Amino acid sequence: MKEIEFNLLDEPWIRVLLPDYQVKEVSLTEALLKAHTYVDLAGELPTQDVAVLRLLLAVLLTIFLREDEKGNEAPLEEPDKATDRWKALWNLGAFPEEPIRTYLETWHERFWLFHPERPFWQVPEASMGTEYGAAKLNGEISESSNKLRLFTSYAGQGKTEVTYAQAARWLLYINGFDDSSLKPKAKGLPKARVGWLGQIGLIMAQGKNLFETLMFNLTLLKDGESLWEGPKPCWELEKLRSGERTEIVEPDNYPELLTLQSRRLLLSRERGCVTKFHSLAGDFFECENVFSEQMTIWEKKDKISEIFIPKSHLPSMQFWREFPSIFFGNTKKGNQKKHLPGVVKWIDKLNLNNLITFKIISAVYGNKKSSVTDTFSDSLTFHASLLDELGKNWQERIQMEIENCHRAAGSLWILAKNLQIAAGGDENNITTNVKDQFYYQIDQPFREWLASIDMDSDRDEMQQAWQDTARKAAYALGWNMVIQTGPAAFSGRILKKKEKGKNAEEKAYHYSAPESFNTFCKQLNRIYKRGDTL
Repeated sequence: MKEIEFNLLDEPWIRVLLPDYQVKEVSLTEALLKAHTYVDLAGELPTQDVAVLRLLLAVLLTIFLREDEKGNEAPLEEPDKATDRWKALWNLGAFPEEPIRTYLETWHERFWLFHPERPFWQVPEASMGTEYGAAKLNGEISESSNKLRLFTSYAGQGKTEVTYAQAARWLLYINGFDDSSLKPKAKGLPKARVGWLGQIGLIMAQGKNLFETLMFNLTLLKDGESLWEGPKPCWELEKLRSGERTEIVEPDNYPELLTLQSRRLLLSRERGCVTKFHSLAGDFFECENVFSEQMTIWEKKDKISEIFIPKSHLPSMQFWREFPSIFFGNTKKGNQKKHLPGVVKWIDKLNLNNLITFKIISAVYGNKKSSVTDTFSDSLTFHASLLDELGKNWQERIQMEIENCHRAAGSLWILAKNLQIAAGGDENNITTNVKDQFYYQIDQPFREWLASIDMDSDRDEMQQAWQDTARKAAYALGWNMVIQTGPAAFSGRILKKKEKGKNAEEKAYHYSAPESFNTFCKQLNRIYKRGDTL
């Protein structure tokens, strides 16, 4: 078997979606030069796609932070020049061939998947690490030693070996999203964390094709404001770090962070397939104020400090429910300091006058993050002008309506609780998913309403239209709960409760379905007053 084999710049391994919905494997070079002809990446999982996307971004950023769109040496030295360069690339409608081919040919030797000294995204020293079979490498069927998946999309040899192309894709995925089950080999080392991408709340901008998606996420300025230090992607390092669990300084340039080696990995091959791999914990740093990361949402570590940490996504929460905290700075109704995602700030900086789609992606981990149990993604489309100063008025209205949705969901839960008490249920054991039902009912209508907003919209009319939609959904759900309540709830019951306070007396309260629904309607009318717009 050849020592040197499968160069990622020449061999097809990246899965892309064609306009006719066919999926094709292409080389890294082709993925960049023909990005405008592909709809999107089309890997096995959304988490795999974002890992591949970050590799493509690392290549583009390294090139175009140093050169202009014509391939002339022109390092970015002024923030104002960054948007000029971006617009010059955007106006081409496709990535320029000469600078990309020249750069990739220069570093061709660093992109061999199998190489005795510099295998791509791997280190030979990882051979001392924990050994895993191909099933662990493949994120679609990843299995632990004590829990096998009963139903998978692979069987037979597909579970014991993967092609070189598959291995290359999953190599990026494992590096970014590996769980924390990896045991240290050296003494005195703490347990490994999950991969870097599993620690952050991933967010990215999505375009109509792969070229647009890459361009939207090509953040030539840090947080849309300051210049990056010189790019240092992992393949340009003279000597790769190979030590187990190595604490490093937060990268000051984005390509280095995009190619962070959270794991020391080494693939093993037999008969032209990858059958196993070895892994050690790799580079890490503390997650506080790591603002070099442009593709995460942030939250304050606590109420009093100015420390921000990546905020994980909740699979059960629709993306739009966190819309203000992710996309808007401080408004009149919110003075708490925020740090917005770098990619959001960059899109704002570009002053785009069109609809933009943002997507969140996440791996879901099991107990103690020792295994990946699921992956999920969600997206939102809205007019890019909502992010800038001209959209401030709309920002306050959108935030108000999302808060109203939360209040309406709370009122529905109180109604469900009161109906359960009226029917003779235990007030301390309320079991209802009515909030989730309400959010599900208004999910698609809210997304459509958000996408329909632009700066020429009649604000009062649009806001009132949404309030009518939300009120009707909440009312219908509340009324449906009432009519499904048994006869006992209509006659009701008296429940005695002790008031709060040192000398409080016990008071009697009457609960019935009609009383509970009347109270709910009053609450709903307070939330959605007719004409209650800003």
